[in-house]
Parts: sequence; C-alpha cells; structure tokens
Amino acid sequence: MKNKTMKTAGLAVLAGICTLIASPAWAQKTTGKLEDAEIVVEKSRVNELPEASRNFEKFKVDPPEKKVTPLSYKFTDYKLAQQDLNLNMRVLTIKPEDQTPVPGNYLKLGYGNYGTPYVKGYFHNNRDEQFSYGANISHISSSKGPVPNSGVSNSSIGLNGESYTGGLTIGGKFNYGHDKYNFYGYSPLSESVKEDSIKQLFNRISLQGYLNNKNTESPLQYQAGVGVSIFRDNFEARESNVAITLGASYALSTVSRFNIAADFSGISYQDSSKTTRGFFKLKPAYEVDGDRFDYSVGVNLAYTGDKVNDAKKMNLYPVLKVAYEVADDKLVLFGNLSGDLQRTSLYQLTQENPYLNSNLQIADVNKALDVNGGLTGNISKNLSFTARVSYLSYRNLYFFNNSATDSSRFDIVYDNDNTNVLNFFGELIYNQSEKLRLGARTEYNQYKTASLAKPYHRPATQATFFGSYNIYNKLFFNGELYYISSSYGRITRPNTGNPAVHEVLKKTDNIVDLNVKADYRFSDKFSTFVMLNNILNKKYERFVNYPTKGLNVIGGISYSF
Repeated sequence: MKNKTMKTAGLAVLAGICTLIASPAWAQKTTGKLEDAEIVVEKSRVNELPEASRNFEKFKVDPPEKKVTPLSYKFTDYKLAQQDLNLNMRVLTIKPEDQTPVPGNYLKLGYGNYGTPYVKGYFHNNRDEQFSYGANISHISSSKGPVPNSGVSNSSIGLNGESYTGGLTIGGKFNYGHDKYNFYGYSPLSESVKEDSIKQLFNRISLQGYLNNKNTESPLQYQAGVGVSIFRDNFEARESNVAITLGASYALSTVSRFNIAADFSGISYQDSSKTTRGFFKLKPAYEVDGDRFDYSVGVNLAYTGDKVNDAKKMNLYPVLKVAYEVADDKLVLFGNLSGDLQRTSLYQLTQENPYLNSNLQIADVNKALDVNGGLTGNISKNLSFTARVSYLSYRNLYFFNNSATDSSRFDIVYDNDNTNVLNFFGELIYNQSEKLRLGARTEYNQYKTASLAKPYHRPATQATFFGSYNIYNKLFFNGELYYISSSYGRITRPNTGNPAVHEVLKKTDNIVDLNVKADYRFSDKFSTFVMLNNILNKKYERFVNYPTKGLNVIGGISYSF
C-alpha cells in the first residue's frame, strides 16, 4: 500500500517466524500461545511490567513527523484467546537521544500481606555493538491464602545473550522455574489435612539457541532455532521436549516474496506409562503487497503422532489472507481463511492450571477451520481500533474438569466431535506520547460442544480496561479493571444413604477485579512502589472449589545501578 507502513505488511509473516525463533515452539510462555488457554487467577503471582530495558545495540531512530500515525495491518494467525487477557502494546516512536550511559541493572524488593515476600531483578551489560547479555531473577510467595493450606510460591531465574558478528545474530536463552502449590480445593468438612499430603512442585528448565542474518538489504532472510525443555512434578510426571524451528523469506520483487517455515517437536511424556508424541509443520506461502490490496496464499501441512480421541494425524490446511486499505492511514478491511495444528504440552498446561491430576491424556489442538474478518484503523493520531468476528472449528480442544475421584484435582477432557466457536473481538487504544495510555479490550466466545454438557472452565466473556499515567517522570500510575464471566465445572457427589453417586454442574463466579500500581521516583537510582491487587476484595472462584485471595497489598523499594 502507498504508505511505508502498509508496504511492510507482507513482512509480518516473516516477523512472526522470527518471533517463533526467539520464542521456540516448545516454550509455553507467554508468550503467545493459544492461544486456546485457561488462566489461573492467583493473587500471589503479580504480573508487572518492569521498567523498560534499553536496547544496547546502537541504532538510529528518525524523529516522528507531525502527521497522522500510519495505519498498519499485519497478517497474524488468530488463535482462540488465552484467558490471561494480555494486551497488544503499540510501540511509540521516540525522538533520538544521546548515547549517554544508562544503568543496566534493576532490583526490586517488597513485602505484602498473606506473608508475601517479593523480589525482582533485571541485569544487563552496558551498550555494546558486538555483545548483549543479561539475567533476571524473580521470587514471590505467600505463606497464607484464602483458606488453610493455600500458600503458593513461584521462583525463576533466566540468562540470555546475543552476539552480532559477520552479518549474523547468534543468541541463546536459559530459564529455570520452581513453583509450589497445594491442592487446597478439598471439602472444608474433610478431616484435618496435612499440607505435605497435598503439595505439588513443578520444576521447569528450558534452553534454546538461535541465529538469523542481520543484512536487511539482502533478498534472502533466514532464521533457525533449536531448544530443549524439561518438566518434572512432585509425583511421577516427567516430560521432555526437543524443538527445531526453521524459516526463510526470499524477495522476488519489491512487492512480492516467498516465505517458508518449518517446525519440529518431539515430546516424551511419562507418568504411570510412557508416551512419545511427534509433531511437524511445513508452511510455504506467497505474499504480495499492492498499493491498496495485500494478499497471501499458501498451505499448512501438519502432522501429529497423538492417538487421543482418534486424532487425525496428517492435516492439510489452505491459507488465504487478504487486506484492503479503504482510506489512507485510516481504515483497513481484512479477511482470513486458514487452519492450524497447535502444539500442546504438560509444561504449558500446568502453567494454565497448576491443579491438574496425574496420568493425563494430552493431545495437540487441531484448529480445522478459522474464518475471520474485520477492520482496523486510526480514528486520530492517538486513537486506534480493531474489530473482528471469527468462526472456528476445533478438534481436541481441551477443557479442564474436576476429577470424579478427587474434586480438588482437574482432568483434561475433550469433545467427542468438533467444538465450534463464534468469536467477537474488539479493542480501542489511546496513546498520548509517554504520558497517558488508555485502552479497552473485550472478547466473547460462544462455544458449541458436541458431547460435553458445558465448555468446562472456559468463560464466554472477557473484558479489560487499563490505563497508565506519568506525572513529570516522578510519579507513575498503572491500573487495570477486568471482567471474566462465569464458567462451569462438573463435580461428583454421593447420594445420601445410597452408595451410588451423581454428577452436578457447578457454576464459578463472575469475576470483577481491580488492580492499581503506583511508583514514586526519588532519584535516578531509587524509587518506591505499592501494588494493590483485588481492591474490591472478592474471594471469587476461577476454578471450581478454588477461591482466590482478597485484597493483596505489596510495597517496597527499587534500585537501579
């Protein structure tokens, strides 16, 4: 399209491949993935954006022109929304700044109610044109919770490094996480329960290496990555995953290119028995960026070795993506037709729900059909919007449901046939330089299940309102108000005077939660902070039988050096 930003729309698939390399196929973080996921609303886990880390590779940023912000449409695969409601941040262009020394290290220490120590650390080398390396640490725990035996602990350490030589970027990452939970969702009428008998521990290790060429003028761009992740719990569950990702893009002309991406993953999962799960995807595509009309045509060939629920092993999905710029820098209409096979692992599932049972049946999610369309645009230079409607059909979309033998633990269950989803999505974001940012995001999913009575623990509606305000670079406020509608779990109850049991549906709470954070900067090195979570003090249940904490207050100090 005519403006420079629209010209880069076709490179978005390449950007997606690079992101895939930087966050490998096996890593179940955040990143990113369904993608079709559940959250655990756990008030001891404080989701916080640290102060921005500087990019120590020197580069030149042109000053922004005084005009309407260019409209950008990217070809991105839409996946069923995760429940954590992560928001897409729009990166603001900033004026060039002098290359003065900046601190690469940042440490936060705090303490809160429920017996909650809080530690965050970010460490990085100074600016260097050849190397970039750093580390991060995190620990937050609560000795108490909403009910007895509901303490929790989350700790992690990470290392990362990159080298820039000979037109290549070569990098690696290492992460270790240790999490402790208790199965505290037992009946309060139960006899005295010892904490050691309900303790669950998770140990996670991930290691990755990657490379990509740095010459943006070359018609050939390529990336490659390889990594290993290892997972262990407090019982017999063991999982290891070896993943390889490859990607390349070749510019045929100034407006067209050929892209190809390949993913391989081999998982070994062992509990009471051992299972090997193979996975492979190959995605070639041809893209064109026109003056106003962009399109991408390709296929997605995917294989899974899963046998759960009669999984289809070989899958071929057509991929067609189009975008039309109706008004310059103002409005883009888009539509997509595609499908995908989404990797699922125990590593990922325990991050979504840490109260899982043993001996789980795990299968990759087969998104057999994804048809979506919508519009995105700029109302003004500060205000942007996106609206989309989608129809999706899934095979082996997983649901969490309370175990019939122990309602404090969750099994993974599947529909016997396809699960169809009608999705509505809307987002409105306002950015005023670095001073004020406001936004709203809402999503509605209408599930149609074939054999399940309800889409267990998948809420239909999610909405969030967020904002941040910077007062003279001294006082910083961040706030978030979010809503998650109720969902259902099926539990088993005994019949009075009858050895037989019966099943009943139990509804979770509608969740309304308000979180606020404030930072006050005394100097360039020292600041103090306070975080208020669940200000409305509601001990709601996101999962059946698992109430969350009420008001949680954490205060502390920060030091940059």
